[in-house]
Amino acid sequence: MYEFLSNYKIIGSIIVIIFGILIRFLTSKSLRKIRVNFDFQKSRMVVIYKIITFLIYCTIIVLIAFIWGVDEKQLIVYISSFLTILGIAFFAQWSLLSNITAGLILFINYPVKIGDTITILEKDNDTVGEIIDIGAFFITLKTDENHMITIPNSIILQKNISYKTK
Repeated sequence: MYEFLSNYKIIGSIIVIIFGILIRFLTSKSLRKIRVNFDFQKSRMVVIYKIITFLIYCTIIVLIAFIWGVDEKQLIVYISSFLTILGIAFFAQWSLLSNITAGLILFINYPVKIGDTITILEKDNDTVGEIIDIGAFFITLKTDENHMITIPNSIILQKNISYKTK
């Protein structure tokens, strides 16, 4: 009897893995079409692709865990812990998680891209520079005096920005 159930678990796991790989392939094709149609930068799409791939793999792992009989209560504890950390990332201004979350927002849905010139509008001293890199934690700007400035991503989302695209 145990071997019979084990075979179904193995077959179910293989089906979930194949289905996940198929979804990842279709997502990759769709992202390429979106990049071409909307003229997104390749570097932004690479980050989006990595995030989506990560989410697909997490889903595969959870589904396989259910197939093999992981207790739902334990899984709920892990998911709620993850969502708590994610909540801190969205609302804690100075945490590293907020900078990572802001970096994802900047990659996905922000009007500026690498090579654009931005002005960060502040009361006393505006900062002007060309965007050299948009990383997970910081945006790197190159000023007219060839100084490199790194600004946390969460700060970029909080400030008013004026920009010129190339």
